[in-house]
Amino acid sequence: MENQENQEKKHKRRVRYSGTHPRNYKEKYKELNPEKYADTISKVIQKGGTPAGMHISICVQEILDFFDIQPGQQGLDATLGYGGHTSKMLEKLQGEGHIYGLDVDPIESAKTKKRLEEKGFGSDILTVKLENFANIDKVAKEAGKFDFVLADLGVSSMQIDNPDRGFTFKAEGPLDLRMNPEKGISAAERLHDISREELAGMLVENADEPYAEEIAEAVTEKIRKGGKIETTTGLHQVIGEALAFIPEKERKEAIRKSSQRVFQALRIDVNHEFEVLYDFLDKLPGVLKPGGKVAILTFHSGEDRLVKKSFKQWKKEGLYSEIAKDVIRPSKEECFRNSRAKCTKMRWAIRSEE
Repeated sequence: MENQENQEKKHKRRVRYSGTHPRNYKEKYKELNPEKYADTISKVIQKGGTPAGMHISICVQEILDFFDIQPGQQGLDATLGYGGHTSKMLEKLQGEGHIYGLDVDPIESAKTKKRLEEKGFGSDILTVKLENFANIDKVAKEAGKFDFVLADLGVSSMQIDNPDRGFTFKAEGPLDLRMNPEKGISAAERLHDISREELAGMLVENADEPYAEEIAEAVTEKIRKGGKIETTTGLHQVIGEALAFIPEKERKEAIRKSSQRVFQALRIDVNHEFEVLYDFLDKLPGVLKPGGKVAILTFHSGEDRLVKKSFKQWKKEGLYSEIAKDVIRPSKEECFRNSRAKCTKMRWAIRSEE
């Protein structure tokens, strides 16, 4: 009798979903437990997908080749995320040296710290800090200067895929978009008080949105009339209404692309990403040891322009001895395995010897 009750309890705990395969984030219980369901994870990756709750790091080999990490060195992963890059860099240290990992996301950084600890990377070789990478000077003051610094400016897949975080219009969730949901204001709050002119300018500056005026007009008019835009799907719907003038055969794709750009623009705005990047790039030379190396992964033209301009400026002033002449892109094979790698650009710089 007792065994039967236990079996019923276990049965009730199983995730239920309609159809033959789980569709939404919470139903993908196998993907959300990679240690337990390694075969499922492998199948998803082989098909070119990213398992729910995971993030597949981009340009890992290119970064490792450039850094040429040696045991005993000290490094900084300025954007820890899922910890994929950090894990591989820690392996190169072979138990000697130290890496600092920074992240502003209290939810994901705690998971990553635990994940890396379970791989054997404890506090003797890894320090995880809940810190914005704009404050690298503060970290260097405590830790000392670094032999290598990595910054991956992309949003991690586990943030994008989780509808509770509000990073995607493909599933309904709160229109939040904050990397740290405990600080600042959400995207929904930002839209509530914004003017049409300011919103249109934001969409152009942060995402090169071609229909910025039309979308800004639709959003602000809805709010002016007492409507609310508080969910991801709600904003997606307003964008669709704003682009109703586009010929039907082109409309669906146009709405999808504009939604991507609008969400990107809002995310950049509520997280002050350009301001943070300015501070980071400005302080970078000061936290690198002589001959120290930095690699930065960018995912849209606005970020790449800032990185390129900063590297050129510091080289001209003699702080960098060498910078990447051209961007490094992921291989075709990597882009096939991970579609989110397609827009990635990598730039690097080397600190001058003093």
